[in-house]
Amino acid sequence: MAEKEFSTYKGKPLVRCGDEIYYGSMDERFVIRMQIKSKKQENGMEMADKVAIQLLCTDPDLSPRKQLVKSSEKNGLFLALDIADVWLERALKS
Repeated sequence: MAEKEFSTYKGKPLVRCGDEIYYGSMDERFVIRMQIKSKKQENGMEMADKVAIQLLCTDPDLSPRKQLVKSSEKNGLFLALDIADVWLERALKS
């Protein structure tokens, strides 16, 4: 069975399922979950407006509450991705 190819951002996997976007690899210690909370119309296209960002520990032995390391909400997907990348890089270096 062939391995599934994912889109990437700055060399890390970026996977979308509905209004949830996961950034990073589940094989690493941390991953980012972004949830699109609201959308707006811009130039005839539907765009993410409010995006919740969560830095999660991937340790399956932790409770869901303890897996959440950091969270925030940003306006727009591009700002959310930039913050997510910084958080993930710092978390993976520590």
